Amino acid sequence: MVSESFKVIVVGGGPVGLTAAHALHHAGIDFIILESRSSTVLDQGASLVLSSPSLRIMHQLGVLERLLKIGGELQHTQSMTRDAYQFASSQEIFQVLEKNHGTAPVAFHRAQLIEALFESLPAVAKDRYLLNKKVDSIESDETGVRVTCTDGSTYDGSIVIGADGVHSKSRRIMREQALEDSQRDWDAAVPFPALYKCMRCSFPRVGDCGQSTDTQSQNMSTMFLAGRELGWIFLYERLSEPTTSRVDYSEEDRQAFAAKFADFPVTDKLKVYDVYDSRLNDGMANLEEGILKHWSWGRIVLAGDACHKFTPNAGRGLNNGIQDVVALCNGLHQILETRSETDLPDVVTLGKMFADYQQTRSAPVKSDGNQSLYVSCMQAWANWFSYFMSRYVMSYDWVLTSMVNSLAANRIRKALVLNYIHVDEPFLASVEWEHPLRENAID
Repeated sequence: MVSESFKVIVVGGGPVGLTAAHALHHAGIDFIILESRSSTVLDQGASLVLSSPSLRIMHQLGVLERLLKIGGELQHTQSMTRDAYQFASSQEIFQVLEKNHGTAPVAFHRAQLIEALFESLPAVAKDRYLLNKKVDSIESDETGVRVTCTDGSTYDGSIVIGADGVHSKSRRIMREQALEDSQRDWDAAVPFPALYKCMRCSFPRVGDCGQSTDTQSQNMSTMFLAGRELGWIFLYERLSEPTTSRVDYSEEDRQAFAAKFADFPVTDKLKVYDVYDSRLNDGMANLEEGILKHWSWGRIVLAGDACHKFTPNAGRGLNNGIQDVVALCNGLHQILETRSETDLPDVVTLGKMFADYQQTRSAPVKSDGNQSLYVSCMQAWANWFSYFMSRYVMSYDWVLTSMVNSLAANRIRKALVLNYIHVDEPFLASVEWEHPLRENAID
């Protein structure tokens, strides 16, 4: 399993894996991406929203300008009840975010974002992105790792980054290896319970680009986003009890579920049934939530949904996955930059770096996980307190903007950047970044 030089095997070629490809290429670290699907771009999933810290990273990777041509900056949000009573409306919240951090969040169609990230890779990096590579096993020893795929192919490297989502095979293998090594205090085999199920679909855009709404009801809620070309709806229902069972919902299941929401308003003029019939794709799943206690073992380390999973209501999932990649690649670059190609870091050195990575990311992930759950509960009126907070506290624009100016601003300003990529700051605004790009600029 010995590699001639340090090599990263990334399992999963979604947006987190593609961000890792860009970041590793810029760091001069050899890598390979193993993607189980048959195509880089499959029109699966709905929208993804990138916040200002993630857009800064995209600028470092040289893809921001391309992304802004396909994304829609959020401009207005409103909240309604099931009978179309509007109890909250705000443009100011996005104006404050732009004033504080240089840009409001930007919404993308998932498939278009993935396509843009892949197409902007240099040719040499694209050649390292391999399709139809479903991982079967990962062997690890003191010298390296060997990944075997179900097609019989094998790949040797130095570490594995598991960016393969909430049902991560990398995580399952890592757990098995840890337990074999007498580590009994470990995360469960299926670690993330689901409290909600969700159906999503995309359709040709209706309404103004940047519009967002949520419609609230007891144990049910909807979200609507309008991007540059497409719109998306998410239909949420609270489960009768938490479950760790994975459910594959059929077309009939999805149609029956959508029918329950048919009369929910998604804008002032449209209801769910108005946009559902024009859907381009749809999907449905239980929404797992949780944060692992252990993000690494030996030469395997996890990132994104593989180690922390949030409901999508607050749009924090991918943004945290991108921050994971930044922290990991900063750590790898630091331990490799002073070494020769043959002086490879051992398991102890890697283990310390992985532990530092998890410690760096733990507090932000916990904060965003709690906020995602809080937003989900408020929008679905999970209890009397959630209902009261949503309808009679958070519905005031001044409350929202006050929180954005205090708690959110302090959290956003602390976001990590790639320490080894020197570019000008794209978002100079009123809140100073804790990790400013301009201090890294080369004269």
